[in-house]
Amino acid sequence: MKNILFLTGTRADFGKIKSLIQIVEQAKAFTPYVFVTGMHLQHTYGYTLLEIERCGFSNVHTFENHTDETTMDLTLAKTITGLSAYVKTCQPDLIVIHGDRVEALAGAIVGSLNNILVAHIEGGEVSGTIDELIRHATSKMSHIHFVANAEAKRRLIQMGELEIAIFEIGSPDVDIMFSKHLPDLETVKTYYEIPFNDYGIVMFHPVTTEFEDMERYANAFVDALLKDTHNYIVIFPNNDLGSKAILKAYERLHGDPRFRIFPSLRFEYFLTFLKHAQFIIGNSSAGVREAPYYGIPVINIGSRQNNRVSHSDIINVDYDTETIKASLKDIEIKPFKNNTPNFGTGQSAVLFLKTLEHNTLWQLNHQKQFRDL
Repeated sequence: MKNILFLTGTRADFGKIKSLIQIVEQAKAFTPYVFVTGMHLQHTYGYTLLEIERCGFSNVHTFENHTDETTMDLTLAKTITGLSAYVKTCQPDLIVIHGDRVEALAGAIVGSLNNILVAHIEGGEVSGTIDELIRHATSKMSHIHFVANAEAKRRLIQMGELEIAIFEIGSPDVDIMFSKHLPDLETVKTYYEIPFNDYGIVMFHPVTTEFEDMERYANAFVDALLKDTHNYIVIFPNNDLGSKAILKAYERLHGDPRFRIFPSLRFEYFLTFLKHAQFIIGNSSAGVREAPYYGIPVINIGSRQNNRVSHSDIINVDYDTETIKASLKDIEIKPFKNNTPNFGTGQSAVLFLKTLEHNTLWQLNHQKQFRDL
């Protein structure tokens, strides 16, 4: 029996690893543990611990890593402190982390410095902000890589990672995207009291490397939305530096019947909304990853998804109000081709479990080696 510890700090990374936790929960050879921290415990952002508790996982541990200063370095330090204490309790054989958040980096640091194998989900990706540095640093501190596609695998090999430690399983959230158990649209609309039939989805996150400009960016974006005529489901940003400027700008939307604003949405419910949306606008990875799978038009604003926007039909615009307004008019007439991205076929959890069940993974050397090309 091996203990597998999953770490989650945001609604986004939980959506990526949920199917992996579920399949491990059902496997007799493994005992899963879930370390919950970050945005999940903040009421401002919807207290999404509730979504995790609804899943009924056997071993869930919470740790508050929020600091009044809301700086990423202090969050990293606090997460390391809490996780370091917890691994001594659950004694994991493997720590599973996802993506490019400081919580993931904390997981990699704690695991590697305590001689515990670390598996990184969706390393080898590229983006345009501080996330780029965090993701690659996390990969270098990890022993095992579960990647979305061959391109990500190639990048990790270029970074000196061993090919035998890289497993291509696709993006795990695709498992849930095409699940037969997604709720229908009417159920979701009733649950969230959505009065309109047609709508766009707004997801706009802070760009930490452009923090000083976020207030101007957010106000320009809200100006464009207020001058538009579409209905919108607006979802709060993540809690990175600059999020307060976005939340303040969103206050101008309150009272307008065209807008329904939420701190967070249950992941399956969000996918149903996305699947039936007219379009999605903002700078979320949901626009460049999930939306193309559903054939949903995308307006991507600014630099946050630089190097990740590979779909030819995504409309890329800057932060100017008039440019955003023009893109909202174009979205009605621009034909959108449903070209499925290469992020897997919905079998990530099955492939993940098969890898865990194979002795090759557990025989990997805890002492990492750099492989020259």
